[in-house]
Amino acid sequence: MVWYLRVEWFHDFREEPVDIYSEVGDDGYEVRKIEVFRDGHLQYADERHEAGETSLSGAPVGAVAEIAAQPGFRPHVISEQEFEETWARAVAAEE
Repeated sequence: MVWYLRVEWFHDFREEPVDIYSEVGDDGYEVRKIEVFRDGHLQYADERHEAGETSLSGAPVGAVAEIAAQPGFRPHVISEQEFEETWARAVAAEE
């Protein structure tokens, strides 16, 4: 089953994203990813495209509880619609 995740990342690094959206495939790996940065710009990646430093992870995403247990991260399971709307914004921003 494909599912969708948004992870808020609380940190002080200027060059790192503050929100990470992932479409997670049946195998637990990212299919598509969007990173939202503090200044509002978005970057995205899928199997055919990587923008900036954004790329798909080489490791499975892991359980939501595991992500929540890590300091500085707040995960949210989101709807496909929310992911798709954010994906469309990221792709349009690059065009």
